[in-house]
Amino acid sequence: MTRTADDADGPATPVTLQFGWEEWIALPDLGVPALRAKVDTGARTSALHAFDIETFGPQARPKVRFTVHPIPGRDDLVIPCSAPIVDRREVASSNGEKELRFVIESTLSVGGQSWPIEITLTDRSAMASRMLLGRQAMKDHISIVATDRFLQPELSFDIYHTTRMREAQPRRALRICVLSRENNYSTRRLVEEGEKRGHTIEVIDTARCYMAINALAPEVHYDGKRLPRFDAVIPRIGVSITAYGAAIIRQFETIGTYCVNGSAGITASRDKLYAHQLMARARIGMPNTAFANSPRDTNNIIALVGTAPLIVKLLESTQGKGVVLAETKKAAESVIDAFRGLKANFLVQDFVKEAAGEDIRCLVIGGKVVASMKRTGAEGDFRSNLHRGGTARSVRITREERETAIRAARAFDLNLAGVDLLRSESGPKVLEVNSSPGFEGIETSTGKNIVSGLYDQIETRGRPEPIRRRKPAASKR
Repeated sequence: MTRTADDADGPATPVTLQFGWEEWIALPDLGVPALRAKVDTGARTSALHAFDIETFGPQARPKVRFTVHPIPGRDDLVIPCSAPIVDRREVASSNGEKELRFVIESTLSVGGQSWPIEITLTDRSAMASRMLLGRQAMKDHISIVATDRFLQPELSFDIYHTTRMREAQPRRALRICVLSRENNYSTRRLVEEGEKRGHTIEVIDTARCYMAINALAPEVHYDGKRLPRFDAVIPRIGVSITAYGAAIIRQFETIGTYCVNGSAGITASRDKLYAHQLMARARIGMPNTAFANSPRDTNNIIALVGTAPLIVKLLESTQGKGVVLAETKKAAESVIDAFRGLKANFLVQDFVKEAAGEDIRCLVIGGKVVASMKRTGAEGDFRSNLHRGGTARSVRITREERETAIRAARAFDLNLAGVDLLRSESGPKVLEVNSSPGFEGIETSTGKNIVSGLYDQIETRGRPEPIRRRKPAASKR
């Protein structure tokens, strides 16, 4: 906390910092690299101009989120911050008014020296200085020269306009929403791993959300209350509520919340016909596929795909349900006619015999394959889904398979995707791209902490950075 000078005849001697009545400081723990602060020995605790102050986290270890305007007169520049709450204290202002404020602890950096200080959070928009330094921040390490200012090295607000600003931002506690209706392994792992990293994870039932849709203040409500600002949303949208779940995600996107997977990618991945059209457009290998609506086209559909055996798959199928293997042309015609009689939408696909009832699930996070497993169907079942009794083991994939999985996830613009592919004689064939892949099977078979990798990606995208809000345009007369 103090400078030291080397003494040839003895130990280092402390050197006291000199402060004027105003100094340049930095608060690196909060991601504020340059701030002008007024020095006030009459105040005990330091005060920082903060707004949008909001508590979050468990009652035993509460945290506070807030935002800072570091440059006076520049309300369009916003720094998001968060910190543990150390106290809540009644503070009297210079005009005698009392206010109950949250107290946090943060590192003060000035003149090459750093030490922890307590800071109260309050609205100082009417004050000339964004921060006030009190006695507790100065302790015995600073001497005050009340007639001078800026005795320590000068900083610059220009840093807020550089690319270094984002890179220098500290790791902070995030408030993350998991949109899920199920208390399953994947949801529990998301909560467990997120809390281990110090984040606050809230599981929200998608079906119980509702929206206030307007241009000025779009909101998501839940159980009678407006949901707070989240740093990130992890969608775990069930197939039965895909449309409504995608609408909720669109609302979060409208608010400006980072969503691990966007509404468009979720919707596209669930529509098997559109999904295959997207993959065809991206020239991604897949089994020959045909679709038609007219019952008179059964033979032509079969001819487009190839000879039996064939796969007939409902567009709404999931976890292997609604997927039928027709081993002969006659069987294929019967299944197609039966599905048409139920007015069900379906695809017809070539059966890749050489896959021998096995497929490969590649888990893609942030444009990288982080794990892969080979799934083998139960005895006598051509489907390899684990939910249908299949087994899984870790597998080493080829470069071509890795690139195919990455391209498939990219085609749907998904940051988290389970890409299922078959090994065929002509190369990897993508069966499906899952926008809400489960973690249990792949973590168990590979021994990898997949959820940790997901949070690495969320922390990178959710890292606080200056937000430049567009100023309202002047009205024309």
